[in-house]
Amino acid sequence: MKVRLPDGKELAVGDGATAAQVALAIGPRLAKAALGAMVNGELRDAFAPIPEGAQVRILTDRDEEAVTLQRHTLAHMMAQAVEEKFAAEGHPRGVVKLGIGPVIENGFYYDFDLPRPLREEDLEDVSRRMEEIRKKNLPLRKYELPRQEAIERFEKLGDPYKVELIHAIPPGDPVTFYEQGGETGFTDLCRGPHVPRTGACPPHFRLMSVAGAYWRGSEKNPMLQRIYAVAFRSKEELDEHLRRLEEARRRDHKKLGKELRLFATDAEIGPGLPLWLPRGAAIRRALERYIVDLEIRRGYDHVYTPQMAKLEVYKQSGHWAHYKDSMFPIMEIENDEFVLRPMNCPHHFKVYKQDLHSYRDLPVRIAELGTMYRYEKSGELAGLSRVRAMTLNDAHIFCRPDQIAAEFRAVVEMILDVYRLLGFEDFWFRLSLRDPANTEKFVAGDAMWDLAEDLLVRVLDEIGHKYVRAPGEAAFYGPKLDVQVPNVLGHDETISTVQLDFHFPKAFDIEFVAQDGNRARPVVIHRGVISTFERIVAFLIEAYAGEFPVWLAPEQVRIVPITDDHLPYARALRELLLDRGLRSSVDERPERMQAKIRDAELLKVPYIAIVGAKEVEGTTVSFRSRREENANGVPRDLFVQKIADLDRTRAR
Repeated sequence: MKVRLPDGKELAVGDGATAAQVALAIGPRLAKAALGAMVNGELRDAFAPIPEGAQVRILTDRDEEAVTLQRHTLAHMMAQAVEEKFAAEGHPRGVVKLGIGPVIENGFYYDFDLPRPLREEDLEDVSRRMEEIRKKNLPLRKYELPRQEAIERFEKLGDPYKVELIHAIPPGDPVTFYEQGGETGFTDLCRGPHVPRTGACPPHFRLMSVAGAYWRGSEKNPMLQRIYAVAFRSKEELDEHLRRLEEARRRDHKKLGKELRLFATDAEIGPGLPLWLPRGAAIRRALERYIVDLEIRRGYDHVYTPQMAKLEVYKQSGHWAHYKDSMFPIMEIENDEFVLRPMNCPHHFKVYKQDLHSYRDLPVRIAELGTMYRYEKSGELAGLSRVRAMTLNDAHIFCRPDQIAAEFRAVVEMILDVYRLLGFEDFWFRLSLRDPANTEKFVAGDAMWDLAEDLLVRVLDEIGHKYVRAPGEAAFYGPKLDVQVPNVLGHDETISTVQLDFHFPKAFDIEFVAQDGNRARPVVIHRGVISTFERIVAFLIEAYAGEFPVWLAPEQVRIVPITDDHLPYARALRELLLDRGLRSSVDERPERMQAKIRDAELLKVPYIAIVGAKEVEGTTVSFRSRREENANGVPRDLFVQKIADLDRTRAR
């Protein structure tokens, strides 16, 4: 048969040739270096047979795609090392039961059912054994077994997890195994792909942590022990990743939130329900005032709506059908069923319907800082970034079809303005589209979807901002634009969304009076510019490492009197700052000046104003700053104006 190579040439090989045999046909040097192949754009290992006429690119350790093969084999090597470790401790064969060991971003993990909890020193031993396995350069072999024979093998070993996995393999699909080190070595149920030998894996890996993980993600199943690991092609990549992890730990919003006294959680209040402490509330309030003022200037009408409603409303909207598992349980009140809202949309539709709107009234832009509730699993909750109660910077734009492009463009421009203010630079646009094959996730209506998606594509093309299409990521009622912003680890987070909706106007019978006097349906644009306040504050804590610009800082000025004699002057300075709407405090504690300054620095206060005899006499201020060089003898009014200007202009 013939296969096609990257340069367009055809290569004749034997029928059913593997990727390794294709590499050998190209040349012995490539055959020796081959780790796998891209076959018609799909990652395969060297054992995989190649179909007739396939486009084939052989992978070596120089190719980025090969690291996935290496990480997968490293996961098997880790499982082998764990088995060897417990065997060395005297445990019988089969005491180590294996779950799954997939490749994940930057590395891999493996789930184990073990006779005892793993300790930190266990990871060091497992890592050492993995390196020994790597150096032995054990060959890998792929083979199949009949389904029943495979089940009996694991039943004999007493491993219920592999038996369950085999039963889940679709009828007709092969039950495949990978063996490393021969029949006396390690064998695992696996679809692959892998590198051909353990020595092809890089030594640049690190076992990071052990965590509990329910089998197959269900709380009804046994809790297993999961070892997480990272692996890279070079030591430089590993070192950089570890450096970024350390930086992320330093910036972790949960850690900084506690140190800076921004928010807290309380067991009696409940998980996922954060308490905004005064300092954190100040940050949130500054963001709220900014975004509300911005929206009012751009023609939005702000409203307040209830945080719950009758269940029927969410059945009508489709949220109950699509998000029931993420909603809180039903509350029965006076024979009616109520639920906490997971979205603000239905409430805004009801606001719109309080008046009969003319085509001249449109667009109608309804906005709210709307609190919503999601029943997140306790194991998925994290500080402010993943919570059960959240307040979204939400809005719904009701417009005529001929206004869609202009309104969508205006929302994108608002997002870009906000990002410039916050200092977001390395972001990208994701156009989330429907997967037509997934009829359960998305509402029906091919014509509606095609029209909505074509409109968004056209507007984005006109704007000229690059975007990536993401089939299957749309909202259940329409396509959307997601703006992805990388966090301190380089992982993308969705901060802003803009959704186009032809579905809800029909579901809620939303109308306007058209120019010809007949009733017509508007199009709804759902949008959230700065996400929920919980998520954006968590993101900003980490982005700024807790060192907020003056306009967002919980405390903009800390005033430190050198002695109690200078307290009246310090208090008068605070009054001047308060009169300008600036956040400040006087440290009146009976502590030494240097201790007070150190405490203010630990709280990352942008400006520390120091006042003593010279300042009182000259009506001046001396300050220390995280933003600029320290200064002495600055006229008091000039200092106050300086802070006011930084706050007013929202300078970074």
